[in-house]
Amino acid sequence: MNSSPSLFALVLATVTLTCAQAQERVLNLYSARHYQTDEALYSGFTRQTGIAIKRIEGKEDELLERIRNEAANSPADVLLTVDAARLAAAHELGLLAPVRSSLLEARIPAHLRTSDWFSFSLRARVIIYAKGAVKPGELRTYSDLADPRLKGKVCSRSGSHPYNLSLLASIIAHQGETKAEDWARGVAANFARPPKGGDTDQIRAVAAGECAVALANTYYLARLMRSDKPEDHKTMEKIVVVWPDQQGSGTHINVSGGGVLKTAPHKDAAVKFLEYLASDEAQRYFADGNNEWPVVAGVKVVNPALEALGKFKADTLPVGSLAMYRAKAQIIFDRAGYR
Repeated sequence: MNSSPSLFALVLATVTLTCAQAQERVLNLYSARHYQTDEALYSGFTRQTGIAIKRIEGKEDELLERIRNEAANSPADVLLTVDAARLAAAHELGLLAPVRSSLLEARIPAHLRTSDWFSFSLRARVIIYAKGAVKPGELRTYSDLADPRLKGKVCSRSGSHPYNLSLLASIIAHQGETKAEDWARGVAANFARPPKGGDTDQIRAVAAGECAVALANTYYLARLMRSDKPEDHKTMEKIVVVWPDQQGSGTHINVSGGGVLKTAPHKDAAVKFLEYLASDEAQRYFADGNNEWPVVAGVKVVNPALEALGKFKADTLPVGSLAMYRAKAQIIFDRAGYR
């Protein structure tokens, strides 16, 4: 006996719905965040939604290149990474899809999101100096790092690193290219040694007297403050932290964030994941687990290191502006000899 058209349609609809529901139970995440504490984020999302996360981790450039090579066949649903410049690179490569979510728009401040990527945590780029090496009050702004009084006293990581590129991009946005290049040349002229290492290396170099002044992201400082190693506590005892530009535009901040890939096979799950990252639970994981500040106002966190660092005025420059001037920042650093 032949099946009726209505029965066939019902079976087809059931199979289609079942496939769609099965598809929703998986999220493929490409992540350049290499923090063990993020495991709580992923397990929390799965616990709340029943959606399993399959994760591939790698360096930012490697992940971007992988997504480009995979093209329409990429299994990636979400790219999660650090630094506005890297998120901007994904946008410029045309890898991200616009996302409309009333929840994300309500919870994440406008200056911390774009049309296709969102910030989920903050870190500030502060000045540190060795106790006794600089007079109190001499370092109040980023501009002070270019003062000739600091000749031979400044340590830095590479000018090509995204953390420094984003800082210079913010200076370009606020002051223009000419002043930004003057600043880069001034800082380069004050180097105690050629740029090398990461932020933790700069902190240790200042504490050891290899140089007097450096820049560092706050979560590196918080890590040392929360460390169980006595030598890390001794390092922190030897330095002073300065929140730059508190009387001006505020201290430069950078972000961790993410976006949905254009070719994402599980777009609904991807948006749900981004919305979860803006939840109070996930925001607390960012703060308590990796010493970053939440982007959502009013989220209560318990992190003794962040509390010890204190409150500060943050620059509210839109993250899109950091992206806009990223390439120009690299050109200026290169011309200035800030390698």
